[in-house]
Amino acid sequence: MSKLPDFTEAEAKTIDDILVERYGKAVKTEHADIEMPSKDDELVYACPAIYWEQSGCHFIIAKTGEGEFASQFFYGAEEQFNTGQEFYDDVRECLIATLRVQANHELKKKGAIE
Repeated sequence: MSKLPDFTEAEAKTIDDILVERYGKAVKTEHADIEMPSKDDELVYACPAIYWEQSGCHFIIAKTGEGEFASQFFYGAEEQFNTGQEFYDDVRECLIATLRVQANHELKKKGAIE
């Protein structure tokens, strides 16, 4: 099981900047390692990830390759979601898509949209 290089300073700053823009304040993030299946599901490998929690929702942006990212948000073991796109080649695109899908999910839960 190999580990990919961590997020670059620029990638981490992009994430922090977008979170400040989204929430109107700095958000505490944590760097972690998570296990991801390989694209052929044959092996598991360690990926660096950035994790944060906001209003009871947990978010993960994983660096799955050089210039490749995946995301997930969840409320617990029974409520796990992604954007519907497996990988992104831009961390900004990955994060913005994740935040949009999660915001839409919250609106659907509240009955504001179908």
